[in-house]
Amino acid sequence: MSTVIPDARLLRIFTCVVRHQGFANAQQELNLSTSAISTYMSQLESLVGVVLCHRGRGGFSLTVKGEEFHREALRLLGEVEGFERYAAGLRGELRGSLKLGVLDATVTDKSLPLSDVIGAFAREHPAVHLHLHVQSPYELQLSVLSNRLDLAIGAFQLRMNGLLYQPLYREQHWLYCSNAHPLFEAQQISQEEISLQRMVGRAYWNQVELVRHGFKRTEATVDNMEGQLILILSGAYIGFLPEHFAQPWVEQGRLRALIPATYGYQAPFSLALRRGRAKDPLVQKFREMLKRQLDA
Repeated sequence: MSTVIPDARLLRIFTCVVRHQGFANAQQELNLSTSAISTYMSQLESLVGVVLCHRGRGGFSLTVKGEEFHREALRLLGEVEGFERYAAGLRGELRGSLKLGVLDATVTDKSLPLSDVIGAFAREHPAVHLHLHVQSPYELQLSVLSNRLDLAIGAFQLRMNGLLYQPLYREQHWLYCSNAHPLFEAQQISQEEISLQRMVGRAYWNQVELVRHGFKRTEATVDNMEGQLILILSGAYIGFLPEHFAQPWVEQGRLRALIPATYGYQAPFSLALRRGRAKDPLVQKFREMLKRQLDA
């Protein structure tokens, strides 16, 4: 019985189409016409012997077997790319692509000099193409696990098997209200009063995490810090924000931290990578540069 392994180009076209959710949307990245993409997709389906996706008036969608094949295609392409980088490293070169993920609202965090790290990395390795993605903690870990990302930086309360975590630093969070909120001008505020306020939580917090921060329920939910800031500034809600992210609004008199002695916590930030990727040349170099910047 013979086994047919599809050409890497077919796999890359397939994963690009899935990423863009359709042939037309993938045209620009692939630099191919929709008819050419359709031909390649038909070749791939003929090779593997199953229908991978539905396309037509009903829109694009993967079949059940297509979803399974997509996961394996991402894994295989990640392994191939890692091997190509390893071979380039043997020649003293660093080229290819580095896919980095990061939690949102980190640009104002002086504890994470990510722009400096990226600048130094790009100057030292100009042949490397960098992809930067901003995602939630869960999405970051899932992307690393499936090889859609090489590295991810974030606060990961719930950790996934198959990933390695390198501790980086701790990010300070406080509970805030805005100048449009009734508590903003209050002189004395009790924990009981705090518990009666409308709280905005994060979609990636479970009930245990919410209780750990002193609350039993939320009246609004967001999946990023900008959304959290908008709802807090509305005056209708209170919520937690990173200190560095809230500071400009505090200085403008728009935000106030509520009972800092009680409502504050530190989020441990880590660098996440897939097991077995630690010796990948690009991953190794980026980790080294990040460590140097943090130590400095």
